Amino acid sequence: MQFSENKKKLLGLLADGTFHSGTELAEQLKVSRSAIWKIINALEESGIELVAVTGKGYCLKQALELLNKDLLKLYLNDDSKKLITRIEIHDQIDSTNKYLNDLAHMNQAEFAIFCLAEQQTAGKGRRGRQWISPFGSNCYLSLLWRFEEGPASLSGLSLAIGVAVIRALKKQGIDDVGLKWPNDIFWQQKKLGGILLEVSGESNGPCSAVIGLGLNLYMSTDAGSEIDQKWVDLKQIANHSITISRNKLLASLMDEILQVCKNFTEKKFSAYSNEWRSYDCMEGQLVDVFLGQKTISGIIIGIDDDGLLLLQTDSGDIKHYASGEISFRRS
Repeated sequence: MQFSENKKKLLGLLADGTFHSGTELAEQLKVSRSAIWKIINALEESGIELVAVTGKGYCLKQALELLNKDLLKLYLNDDSKKLITRIEIHDQIDSTNKYLNDLAHMNQAEFAIFCLAEQQTAGKGRRGRQWISPFGSNCYLSLLWRFEEGPASLSGLSLAIGVAVIRALKKQGIDDVGLKWPNDIFWQQKKLGGILLEVSGESNGPCSAVIGLGLNLYMSTDAGSEIDQKWVDLKQIANHSITISRNKLLASLMDEILQVCKNFTEKKFSAYSNEWRSYDCMEGQLVDVFLGQKTISGIIIGIDDDGLLLLQTDSGDIKHYASGEISFRRS
């Protein structure tokens, strides 16, 4: 869903995080003060946090850098510009992954489509969990990419995408971020982001992959209170030492994810396995691995070259796992 023209214009005026009087806003939009009040209410219904002070007007609780297709194209590298067939930016959408999955099932010829959103109303993480997606604050993007081979050839792709995310963060001056098998971006045992890979197609190919990424740039306390695990955002990590441009960060993420997709058929996960290991934030940790209704406890040894988890169980055996949910075990 796209916002109305006036709703978008008003949000653009308020995006600087400073106060704007109702009279000023009405003059800018060429509407009545009553119309401004109605648009303000509509923004708040979208989950956008505003402050209203008599005599000062309205302001956002947190300044926003809204998504801008022209800026994204400016920041993207030349190779990415050649690979991408389309970039879509939605003000509000149920799920960027769902949107691209629907396109994939329509058998569209385009194969490098990015879908970005200011807000998701039904974003999802692993095991169907809700992905908390406040408006205009974080990074929500999905890529539709087509591979000539079948789904079996994509073993380890989601882990390689994790490497791409770390590379992009490093380019923005964000260091010391780690990866938690299989699909999480972590910092000091707190979740920073997550990857969701959904693959469809014939067993022998071709197949379509929708690669979704949610990354916390700024998460308000109110929005964060809805998350059922420890979390962190880039604003906390940077701690005022770095100013992070949302559009520049997204362009860097798009660059790195595209490079992995472009090269994965030839290189496979083994080309990324050692780099992934260098970011592994769980090696040597006591954990519980949840497989449906079954729980296996042990110490994480690492991953193999195919991206399978290596777990030394309490009995001393080393087991290989292709999937599972991991939580730190408190000893």
